[in-house]
Amino acid sequence: MSERVTIRKTYKLFVNGAFIRSESGRSDAVGGENIARGSRKDVRDAVVAARAAHEKWSSQTPYNRGQVLYRLAEMMEARRASIAEQLVIGGTVDATAAHHEVAIAIDRVVYYAGWCDKYAALASSRNPVAGPFLNVTSPEPVGIVGILAPKRPALVGLISLVLPVLVAGNSAIVVGSEEDPRSTLAFAECVATSDLPAGVLNLIAGEHAELGPVLASHMDINAIAAAGAEPTLERRLAELAAENVTRTHFEPCPDAREWMTNSYDRLERVLAYTEQKTVWHPAGYAI
Repeated sequence: MSERVTIRKTYKLFVNGAFIRSESGRSDAVGGENIARGSRKDVRDAVVAARAAHEKWSSQTPYNRGQVLYRLAEMMEARRASIAEQLVIGGTVDATAAHHEVAIAIDRVVYYAGWCDKYAALASSRNPVAGPFLNVTSPEPVGIVGILAPKRPALVGLISLVLPVLVAGNSAIVVGSEEDPRSTLAFAECVATSDLPAGVLNLIAGEHAELGPVLASHMDINAIAAAGAEPTLERRLAELAAENVTRTHFEPCPDAREWMTNSYDRLERVLAYTEQKTVWHPAGYAI
């Protein structure tokens, strides 16, 4: 009996709830497998999908959003060993570190899922005003967020940037780790089997220097976030974002161990992708 030939997997981009090959037809070989490399057209298609999905996602009740994100954690837990294996093949961590990183990533998803029906109560206020009015301020999602994930840690870094965006009711387009794009697309398989509406989270593998400026200059992007971007790229993104008043959220990429700490479990990371809306309502007449 001849030895069986192993089927090599092709990792595809995840756009609008479907796995697609890059419009450009490009791919990179990593660990004996092919990974599609996204193009500018892929990013533009992802923005269209994110905008179409935004209304449905942002209008869901906070409780339902929390349940959907908890379902994502369940899917990650079910694929825990497989995700850890992909991290090891990606070459950024060993087996022990990979299992630890996956555990932290799952716990972080659960943590942020719990904020969905709570953060608005803490961020809202009834404001004292002079006159017979009721004045209330509450947070709303900014809209569509473009994200450049850090090189390392490939999975926890991605989760730490993406989950706060989703909690607030935004849609996202993510360009994954340049060092380990495989893990980004392996995570996409968990997203595909969760209850996230198609288009809410779009995951693309590619070069940040090529795709980042496309996100920052896109007129339908409301905010852009990056961790550990090269100084020249970060400056370029800020310049492009300023042209269409896109909100920017840049942060340094710390040591991998710091990503694993509770310093990234903060309500402030959710509020960074919200806008405060103030409503005035007549409350009677002064005597």
